[in-house]
Amino acid sequence: QVQLVESGGGLVQAGQSLNLSCAASGSTSSANNMGWYRQAPGKERELVATINSGYAIKYGESVSGRVTIARDNAKKTVNLQMNNLVPGDTGLYYCRLEIYYNSRVYWGQGTQVTVSS
Repeated sequence: QVQLVESGGGLVQAGQSLNLSCAASGSTSSANNMGWYRQAPGKERELVATINSGYAIKYGESVSGRVTIARDNAKKTVNLQMNNLVPGDTGLYYCRLEIYYNSRVYWGQGTQVTVSS
């Protein structure tokens, strides 16, 4: 099984930065896609950013230009640096891992990000 543990959320003011981290454990496979999604109250879960084991990156439209995703394949971690945060970034941020060979998807429990104006 795969476990994902997120950290780094919190309460910040608009314009500030946060760094979220996710550590994976278990049978993650060497070929996978890791990343972050978020969900605000009353809204659907949306893509923030993903990066695969070949370092191909995809950013969500609402955060493009303000976030940077990076991973360490040896440590099985993925980090999300978020800059110039706005109240619209408030939500529960989930780490996600997809294993390519069997298409299994795993989610972390989420870490709360709150941005005050």
